[in-house]
Amino acid sequence: MTIAIRQLQKHFVGEVSGLDLRKPLTPDEARQVEAAMDKYAVLVFHDQDITDEQQMAFALNFGQREDARGGTVTKEKDYRLQSGLNDVSNLGKDGKPLAKDSRAHLFNLGNCLWHSDSSFRPIPAKFSLLSARVVNPKGGNTEFADMRAAYDALDDETKAEIEDLVCEHSLMYSRGSLGFTEYTDEEKEMFKPVLQRLVRTHPVHRRKSLYLSSHAGKVVGMSVPEGRLLLRDLNEHATQPEFVYVHKWKLHDLVMWDNRQTMHRVRRYDQSQPRDMRRATVAGTEPTVQQQAAE
Repeated sequence: MTIAIRQLQKHFVGEVSGLDLRKPLTPDEARQVEAAMDKYAVLVFHDQDITDEQQMAFALNFGQREDARGGTVTKEKDYRLQSGLNDVSNLGKDGKPLAKDSRAHLFNLGNCLWHSDSSFRPIPAKFSLLSARVVNPKGGNTEFADMRAAYDALDDETKAEIEDLVCEHSLMYSRGSLGFTEYTDEEKEMFKPVLQRLVRTHPVHRRKSLYLSSHAGKVVGMSVPEGRLLLRDLNEHATQPEFVYVHKWKLHDLVMWDNRQTMHRVRRYDQSQPRDMRRATVAGTEPTVQQQAAE
């Protein structure tokens, strides 16, 4: 069966058929998927009942696995998954939903904010691949915004204003906006801000896109209030319905997205019910701004 792709949103998102992700990709299939990612920025694969190992093997067709260190307040001894996948469920090591007052749960609520995965790292993530193992009965949709189309729709004056701007990104900015402000000294060191360009150019098709995220809390060269107002305006612009696709999860869906070209967020859901989502993250290859690596 050959690979077929149907576009789901005016600007982006492709629904893929003709691939069984339990089986290794041929080199040609891997090239087709990567080319589709460059074009659509988000790909949806239905009915993929895969193991953690199969999910990771699929992801490794597109680059190296990102080191997960430094992206959570959960201690390694408390990790539920040992497969190298990122645990973006609401479950503890015992397999039950986290207590509402647990630090891990409160920290993870930041995923409900618009963001780009790992923009808080000196070298941010390339692709994310999220597999639905247990779907919450109500809520929990994931929304994606096309940051290329959002950039294209800006007026020329704004494009010129932001072309060379650089922002500070940190998990402390995104979580702080929700009132999560208590960190250990070790966490403060781990989450110290990194620099990212506000406008990125894709390495293949050369389209420009806004590089926004709730992790961005300061624009270099601007006062904090002035910079945050600019970022808020750009976020409001980029997340208009015109640029957004809403994914309503079905069991065994796998959704893959390019963090260099999109933002995403999960919507609120009943946290007393289990939601098991597992993410493979493909590492980026270079920083957006030359800087001293934080790790």
